Amino acid sequence: MAKPDEGGAPRTDLTAGMSLYRNFLNVGIMTTGSRILGFVRDALVAAVLGTGPAADAYLAAFRFPNLFRRLFAEGAFNTAFIPLFSKSLEQEGPEPARLWAARIMSWLVAVVTIVTIFAEIFMPFVLAPFVPGFLDDPAKYDLTVLLTRICFPYLMCMSLMAAYAAILNALGRFSAAAFAPILLNIVMIAFMAPLLLWPNTDVETAIWIAVGTIAGGIAQLALVYAAIRRAGFVPTLHWPKWDGEVKRFWILAIPAVIAGGITQVNIFVGTIIASSADSAIAYLYYADRLYQLPLGIIGIAIGTVLLPELSRHLKGGRDKEADASQGQALLISMLLSVPAATALIALAQPIVSVLFQRGAFSATDSYETAQTMIWFAAGLPAYVLIRVLQPGFFAREDTRTPTVFAGISVVINVALSLILFGALKHVGIAIATSVAAWANAALLGIWLARRGHFRLDAEDWRRQGLIIGAAIVMALVLWGLSIPLAPYLLASAPLIVQLLALGGLVGLGLVLYFAAVHFSGAQPMGQLLRRLRRTG
Repeated sequence: MAKPDEGGAPRTDLTAGMSLYRNFLNVGIMTTGSRILGFVRDALVAAVLGTGPAADAYLAAFRFPNLFRRLFAEGAFNTAFIPLFSKSLEQEGPEPARLWAARIMSWLVAVVTIVTIFAEIFMPFVLAPFVPGFLDDPAKYDLTVLLTRICFPYLMCMSLMAAYAAILNALGRFSAAAFAPILLNIVMIAFMAPLLLWPNTDVETAIWIAVGTIAGGIAQLALVYAAIRRAGFVPTLHWPKWDGEVKRFWILAIPAVIAGGITQVNIFVGTIIASSADSAIAYLYYADRLYQLPLGIIGIAIGTVLLPELSRHLKGGRDKEADASQGQALLISMLLSVPAATALIALAQPIVSVLFQRGAFSATDSYETAQTMIWFAAGLPAYVLIRVLQPGFFAREDTRTPTVFAGISVVINVALSLILFGALKHVGIAIATSVAAWANAALLGIWLARRGHFRLDAEDWRRQGLIIGAAIVMALVLWGLSIPLAPYLLASAPLIVQLLALGGLVGLGLVLYFAAVHFSGAQPMGQLLRRLRRTG
C-alpha cells in the first residue's frame, strides 16, 4: 500500500507518473522557449559584433564565468544539495530543512565570493591559460580582461540562483527556475536591439553586451528569489560554520565538481584535436547546435524534474514510487529522444542545408556538417539516458560512481578521437563522442541494475522495442520522401519554400510516429494526454 505524502493523501505509482509527466511538460516548454530565444540572442551578437576581435573577446569573457558556474553552481550544487535537502524536508520538516539550506548556502556564497574577489584582482594572470592565442594581441587581450571583469560577477548571480532553484525544484516548484534562462535571453536581446539602430564601435558594443549579461543575471536571480519568497522558504544567510552536515555536503559535491571539470577537459581536448584541420571546429559547432536542441529540451527537463522526484520518494521511504518515477522518466525520454535521433539522421542534409546554407556557408559545408550531425544524433538517446540514470545515484547520495563512469567515458572519447581523427577528421570526433556516451549510459544502467535500483520487465522491453520500431519506420518514410522533395529543399529554392518543405516533412513525421506508437500500444495517446493534464 502506498504511503501518504506530507498532506496525508496517498501517493500511487499512477499519480507519481502523472506528476512527472506534467512537470516534464512544463520544464520542456520553458526550455524550448529558452533555446529559441538563445538562437535569437546569438544572431544578435553576430549582427552587432560580427566575428572580429571584439566578438572573440566577449565570447571568451562570457565563457569564463560560465565554466565556474558549471563547477560551483548548477551541476555540483544541485546533485549534492537536492538529495540532502529532500532528506531533511521529508524526515525533519520544513523549518529544519530551511535552516540546513541556509548553512549550505552560506558556504556556497563564501566560496564564490572569495573566488570572485581573487579573479577580479588577478584577472590578467588567471585568464592567460584559457586564451593563450590572445596574448600575441595586447589590445584584444586587454579587452578580454576588461569584459571578463564585467561578466565575472555573473557567477555570483548564477550560484545563488542555482541554490534557490534547487530548493524550489525539491519543493516541486519548477516554473520559475525553468523560466529564468528565458528571462536572461529577453534582457540581453533588449540590451542589444538598440545597437542595431544606433551602432557604436566594436569595443563599446562589447562592453554594452557584457553589461547586459550582468543585468540578465540579476534579473534571473530576482525572479527565483521572488518565487522562493512566495513559497515562504527564504534561507537566512549567516557567517559560515563547519559541522558534520556541511562536511557531508562537500563530500558529495567535490566528486561532482571533478566530473564537471572532466567534462570541460574533454571539450577542451576535442577542440585542440579539431583545430589541426581546416573548418573542423566550425563543422562540429554547427552540428552540435542542432542536436543540442532536442537534447536540451528532453535531457534538461528530465534531469531537472527526476532528481527531486526520486529524492523525495527515497527519503520518504517510498521505494515503489521511486521505481515508478524512474520507469516513467525512461519511457518518456525514449519516446521523444529516439524519434528525434532517427529524424535528425534521416533528414540531416535537408536540415543543415535549409538552416545554414547561404552566404559564406557552402554546399560542401552543409555536407560535412550533416555527416557530423548524423553521428552526434546517433548518441542522442544515450545522452538522455544518462540524464535519466544519473539521478538514481545522486538521489541516493552517491556522486562518486557517476563521476568514475564520466571519467571512463572521457578516456574512451579522447582515445577514439585521436584514433579516428586522422582518417575521418571532425566526423571521427562525433563518432567518438557518441560511443563514449553509450558507454557511460551502459555503465550507469548496469550498475543500477546490479544494485537492484533499476529494472525493466518484459512489458517495458516490449514498449521500448515498439518505440524503436516506430522511429525507424518514420525515419525511412522521411528519407524516402526527401528524395522527390529535394528540389524544394535546395539552397537555390526560395527560403519560404525550403521552410515549408522541411516543416511539412517534420509534421508528417510527427503524425506518423505518434500514430504508430498509439496503435502499436507502446503509448496510447489518450493516456499520455491525461497524464499531461493531471498535476499529480
